[in-house]
Amino acid sequence: MNTKLYNHIAPRLSDLEWEMVKHIPEGGNWQNIPDTIPSQRLEQIRRSGGRTTYYGRLEFDKPSYTITTYFNRLGNGCNLHPKQNRIISTREGARLQSFRDNFVFYGSKTSQYKQIGNAVPPLLARAIAETLKPHLKNLTFVDLFAGAGGMSEGFISENFKLIAANEIEKNYFETYKKNHSEFDNGNNLILGDITLPEIKQQIISIAFKQKKIGVVIGGPPCQGFSHAGWRNPDDKRNQLFKEFVHIVDELRPEIFVMENVPGILTMRKGEAIKEIIASFEAIGYNVNTPFKLNAEDFGVPQKRRRVVIIGSLKKDKISQPKGLFSSTNENLPKPITVKQAIGSLPELKTGEGEFEMTCNYKPFSAYEKLMSGEIDFTEFYESCLEKLPVAFG
Repeated sequence: MNTKLYNHIAPRLSDLEWEMVKHIPEGGNWQNIPDTIPSQRLEQIRRSGGRTTYYGRLEFDKPSYTITTYFNRLGNGCNLHPKQNRIISTREGARLQSFRDNFVFYGSKTSQYKQIGNAVPPLLARAIAETLKPHLKNLTFVDLFAGAGGMSEGFISENFKLIAANEIEKNYFETYKKNHSEFDNGNNLILGDITLPEIKQQIISIAFKQKKIGVVIGGPPCQGFSHAGWRNPDDKRNQLFKEFVHIVDELRPEIFVMENVPGILTMRKGEAIKEIIASFEAIGYNVNTPFKLNAEDFGVPQKRRRVVIIGSLKKDKISQPKGLFSSTNENLPKPITVKQAIGSLPELKTGEGEFEMTCNYKPFSAYEKLMSGEIDFTEFYESCLEKLPVAFG
């Protein structure tokens, strides 16, 4: 059937990169590139011993490695298509992050890679949203540091209502706004710097009109915590975290959700996370032990680790979402693979593709049917369970 497909564009390869690519087999990496191909970067990697993901080619029968903000670059990770001699397309990167096909990315190509690489995978956010439901009276949320909208997508898929969102980067915001038009009332999706009093006040005023906010979500940058701690007034990155705490304090949502990288747990030998938790406790929230989540356990076809800090006004014990997929538990389906995620998308040559293309595309796997909107998450997961071997005895 004829289908519209967006962002299915493969990055260009230089002549030198093209020579390298031909030598890298499925699951291979820089070690497969002959010494006769001249490259200063390769020489440096060979001398120092680089990561096995550098100049890597994905494998069809496994989840992908983490999709980064530079997944358009050959040498920066495992970004080669398993079977075609090219880097994965923007849409394939989005699929591996679990963005549905009707979620369109805007802005420059470079910005689109960053939007996808920086996003919270929607299916990971969906699992968090589902976990919070029994603890909430109001299924409403505000998204701060919203990015392209991965976290929002997960909450919306669990029937949460978006009240307001804020993002500072205009390309990210354009993507967010165009993909959430049904929630846009003209002034509740806010482009601007959260540290500016007028932007902060706009977020607070819009949310107050709602009266009761269920959840405030977001992933404020916390790099500053790795240095002198959040008490350092000179580190502006800490200011962003403080704004998140301030808005949580003003809005008094039932629950807040703060997402970050695993490194946050070990910054300054664990002192940083203690300070973060203490700052929320100081405004009256009961903070759960941080969740350490693996994206592939929740249907995302990608090895991606994230930390989620959740606090509640009630003294509820909020349990970590239970994994739905596992490579070791025989009672659960195996994690979604690269082939299940992108296997039947139209073939491309390097540098080919269009922002919008009409193609004769038929989803192959249950995951592709989920991404294309043919089935919902429940139907997708039931289909995965049906493929489990029946236990006898």
